[in-house]
Amino acid sequence: MLPLKVLQLLGRTWRLLATGFSFSAFGLGGMLLWLLVFPCLHMLIWQRTRRIHFARAIIRYSFRSFIGLMNFLGVLRYQIIGEKKLARQGLLLLANHPSLIDTVFLMAFVKNADCIVKNGLWNNPFTRGPVRAAAYINNEQGTELLDACINSLKEGNNLIIFPEGTRTPANGNIQLKRGAANIAIRGLQNLTPIIIHCEPKTLGKGVPWWKIPERQVQFIIEVKDDILIQSFTTTGDSEVMAARHLTEFLQHYFIQEKAHHA
Repeated sequence: MLPLKVLQLLGRTWRLLATGFSFSAFGLGGMLLWLLVFPCLHMLIWQRTRRIHFARAIIRYSFRSFIGLMNFLGVLRYQIIGEKKLARQGLLLLANHPSLIDTVFLMAFVKNADCIVKNGLWNNPFTRGPVRAAAYINNEQGTELLDACINSLKEGNNLIIFPEGTRTPANGNIQLKRGAANIAIRGLQNLTPIIIHCEPKTLGKGVPWWKIPERQVQFIIEVKDDILIQSFTTTGDSEVMAARHLTEFLQHYFIQEKAHHA
C-alpha cells in the first residue's frame, strides 16, 4: 500500500489535471456556442424574447454540465440548500462572492437568470457568444444600468447580483457597494440572499486556477429566506438614505452569515 503522502500527491496531481481539463472544456464550449449554437438559434427563432429565453436555457444546462463534470472528476463536491426557493420569477438574488465559479453555480441552478456582466466579457472570444445571445446587462450602461436591472425584474427574470462588485479579497473582508440596494429600493423589490461557502478556499481574487488547494473543495450554497423591502421604504427616508441603510443591513447580514459558516 502506498504511503499517505504519496496518495495525497497523486490525488492533488489528478485534481490539478482535472481542473485544467475542466476549464479547457469550458472555454471550448463557449467557443462552440458562439460559432455554432447561437448562430443557428438566431436563424431558427426570429422572435427576440423567445430567442433570449432559449439562449439562457442553453447556458443554464451548459453550466450545469460543467459543474457536473467537475463533480464527476473529483475537483469539487457541492450541496444546494433551499433550492425550491429559486422556483419563482422576478427574484433579486444577492450572493457573496468567494470564488471565480460562483456565477457558474448560480447560473446553473437559477431558471431564466439575468446578470450584470463586465464589458470585457462582451468581447472575450470564450464568453461573447453566450453573453450577447442571452442579452445580459452590460455594466457600462452608466445611468441606464439601474433602470435596466429594474426592468429585467419586472419582466420576470431572476437577477443575480454580487453586491461586493468583485470577489471577496483574500483577507475575507466583505465590503458591499450600494448598487444592489438602489435596485431594491427604487424597484420596491424584496431580496433573496444566497450564502456561498467554499472550503477550502479556491479560485479566489488574484489566485490563478492552477493554485489548487491541498484537498477537494466543498461548496455549500444556501438560499435564505427573503428580506422584505417594506421596512426600508416606509421610514420616510429619501431613496438615497434608504439605500444606505439597506446596504449597511446587508453588509452586517453577510458578515454574520459568513461567521456562522466559519
